[in-house]
Amino acid sequence: MLPQSSHYRTRISVKSNSTEPMSIPSSCFPMAHGNLRRPIASFPASTFRPGRFQVERVSGKVAWIRIYAKSSNSEAKADEEEETSSSGSTSSFLSVLCPLLKLFSGGDPSQQRNHALEVATSSLASIARLPWGSRVSSSMSTDVSSTPPLPLQLFEFEACPFCRRVREAMTELDLSVEIYPCPKGSVRHREMVRKSGGKEMFPFLIDPNTDTSMYESGDIVKYLFNQYGNGRAPSTGLLESTLFTGWMPTLLRAGRGMSLWDKASTDPPPELLQLFSYENNSYARLVREALCELELPYVLHNIGEGSTRMRSLLNVSGSDKVPFLVDPNTGVQLGDYQQILSYLFKTYSSAASV
Repeated sequence: MLPQSSHYRTRISVKSNSTEPMSIPSSCFPMAHGNLRRPIASFPASTFRPGRFQVERVSGKVAWIRIYAKSSNSEAKADEEEETSSSGSTSSFLSVLCPLLKLFSGGDPSQQRNHALEVATSSLASIARLPWGSRVSSSMSTDVSSTPPLPLQLFEFEACPFCRRVREAMTELDLSVEIYPCPKGSVRHREMVRKSGGKEMFPFLIDPNTDTSMYESGDIVKYLFNQYGNGRAPSTGLLESTLFTGWMPTLLRAGRGMSLWDKASTDPPPELLQLFSYENNSYARLVREALCELELPYVLHNIGEGSTRMRSLLNVSGSDKVPFLVDPNTGVQLGDYQQILSYLFKTYSSAASV
């Protein structure tokens, strides 16, 4: 039985003290400016330290963390100017790359796919990132748990090479994390990052165990190893390789896991989905892309080679194979990636939520 958690309503602000070299241009990720008075994200209350925020329980069977934002036209303009001024050459590159990837991405992700081609391109993407994101570091002690008391929260999108760098580090550190996907067109999590951190840039990490929030994938990786690596440093090439081969999975997968599906439900599920995966698994990548395109928050259980969580996977699924999806909202448990994709797009479409 996997744990479930209650949710609450709160207004939240998070400190930021750095910038990520991957700034997302407005031409690639359009936003609607103006007044905003709607919930933009939800979190388990257990992830925040008591007394850190003012909390109001929502009536009903299921309680939620609701994070509300309100922005004026002047604030939106100022944020856009800041983002544009700091984007540099990466933004210019992305403003050209995003439309091209969308053109070749194969259209509606919920439709029938050429699975042989899907697996082939995902496998090539895995080869491009070997040896990172496949196994737990051999020098990690199995006697010392690096699992933080409160779950880490990572705001990212699957196609981002800098986000991939952080997920690879988490596989190596054998860390589980709450993932809040922020695809282009995001209706919840992207606005949360902009209001909390001051910039719409990714990845963005929140560690409630140390009251830390940060951008910059390199800084995040170093922080994770310092905090949860038991004295270790990032493995050779983990940081440096991103600029050379980090873009290959994005290009090979034609930008899958980059944009919000236009038929995705606007209502988040009451409970976080749970995915057993590891970063460089070619089948798990296809599932993570779908979760991103649906903007579905989930708990990512990294089960790289040598993971101490393998027993948990065996207990739940009876197998050591990934991906394995658990949806506590419906009781569904699936281990075949094709079945998982079909289930996700049918269950969490706007038509299904009517």
